[in-house]
Amino acid sequence: MASEKYSENSRYLIVRPYNGGFLDLVKFSVLGSKISGAKFLEFSDEGVIEEAFFNGEGETLYHRWLIIVSIIVRKIIGFFGKPMEWNGYILEYILNLLSHNGNLIGFVFNLLSGKIVWPQRGSETFISAIGHIDGRIDLFKSNIPLKIPTQSGSEDIAEKEMDIQILMDLCIMASKLAYENANVVRNVINCHWKMHFVDFYNCWNDYQKQESTQVFIMCDKPRDADLILVSFRGTEPFDADDWSTDFDYSWYDIPEVGKVHMGFLEALGFGNRMDTSTFGKLLRLQNTKVCKSDGANVTAGESTLSSSLSDTDTFGESDQSSDSDQAAEMPLSQMKEMSAYYAVKSKLKILLEEHKNAKVVVTGHSLGGALAILFLVVLVLHEETAVLQRLSGVYTYGQPRVGNRQLGQYMEAHIDQPVTKYFRVVYCNDLVPRLPYDDKGFLYKHFGACLYCDSFYLEQKVDEEPNINYFGLRFLIPVYLNAIWELFRTLIIGYLRGPEYKEGWESILLRIVGLAMPGISAHCPVDYVNSVRLGRQI
Repeated sequence: MASEKYSENSRYLIVRPYNGGFLDLVKFSVLGSKISGAKFLEFSDEGVIEEAFFNGEGETLYHRWLIIVSIIVRKIIGFFGKPMEWNGYILEYILNLLSHNGNLIGFVFNLLSGKIVWPQRGSETFISAIGHIDGRIDLFKSNIPLKIPTQSGSEDIAEKEMDIQILMDLCIMASKLAYENANVVRNVINCHWKMHFVDFYNCWNDYQKQESTQVFIMCDKPRDADLILVSFRGTEPFDADDWSTDFDYSWYDIPEVGKVHMGFLEALGFGNRMDTSTFGKLLRLQNTKVCKSDGANVTAGESTLSSSLSDTDTFGESDQSSDSDQAAEMPLSQMKEMSAYYAVKSKLKILLEEHKNAKVVVTGHSLGGALAILFLVVLVLHEETAVLQRLSGVYTYGQPRVGNRQLGQYMEAHIDQPVTKYFRVVYCNDLVPRLPYDDKGFLYKHFGACLYCDSFYLEQKVDEEPNINYFGLRFLIPVYLNAIWELFRTLIIGYLRGPEYKEGWESILLRIVGLAMPGISAHCPVDYVNSVRLGRQI
């Protein structure tokens, strides 16, 4: 059982970028000072540091610099966190103000005539920045009925490939839709896709002290559904916490399973690094009431809590605040009921009872992809066979690494046998799938089937995407040359491929930004939608 896999002394490494100053960073980077380095690192035992910084012949400079880069990047992200948030808040409102009034010319006309349409944040017409960059909402070849691909050899190969393409298009469109508010999600699913919206969840991240994990559930039809789809929201463009999580090296070791990215565990609702014992305690618990959704509470399964949890089991404060700031405390049982994992799992059990023939697909873009596969990791850990037996597949897009090689081997033995069920799509020079770094000291490794698409949307199945850590000097010039090509392609793709592929001024502006930061612009869902719809195998 899962409860037998934990001890109070599980291993972990936490990188705390705010616990040391500039002088400490210089001493750690230039002199290799362990005293200064210890201010940024918290670890369960000396063996963790030996693995990370030593390789038989003493300290490895490369490993140390990877940590330093991570600390610097996260400090910069933290410094600009509030300006990013407010700029994003204002930018999204301006984009919606323009779109509600027929763009700039219409806005000026309405302003002069006193007929301005003011957007309402949270309404079914208020679209996110991601939605403005790629405004497509209709599904690919929506006139063809959705069919869940099977492994039967009797199917026509061309028909099977079409079924897979249609399903993958639904997954990337659902992953993109997850960036929207609940009313937009409901409207698109019910009115445009003619499917069935089930629920939208805002779930608790105790480390961030906010409901920062969003996920929705839908079915292909309200009765006797063939498909139940779960979509996790990804890295939001102006959310500093999301970007900081992507650059975080912190991990927690689940015995017999492997090392798992600590930030992603926190996003799923499995603990708080201020008290690392909470990870093991929460991972032990398997049955619960569903956490609150956008609508109402739902009860499923047994609601017995482990006797090891006392009323004094609470979480501490976030390291992003000063030592004098005291974070709000929350009992573990309450935090569990508000977590994304238990919300989705409990609702899935109800839906699978209701729809006897339905298969489950889990998807997400960016951070959402990491949560999608980590959700499956914990289902396997908890031996949730009722859900796992109905799993059709996991499809992620631009997903960061979630754990080490041991975790990959553990999951491949459970969900990729006898056939592959986990597919991750990587577009060209997207930065996020190359994070955290694949390095012997920190052990982050991708697993599953990788479908890699280049900037010509040529697809190939590979073990690992090229340029696995992104910042290699050998790839520097090609990356920037490719960004120039992507900007040019944006201007002509509508003429070459049809009006549905024409990119607006928002996307063009992002491509211009991509000339300076190619890995950021390549992460946008627009290229993942195009990769699915235009991709050709080589």
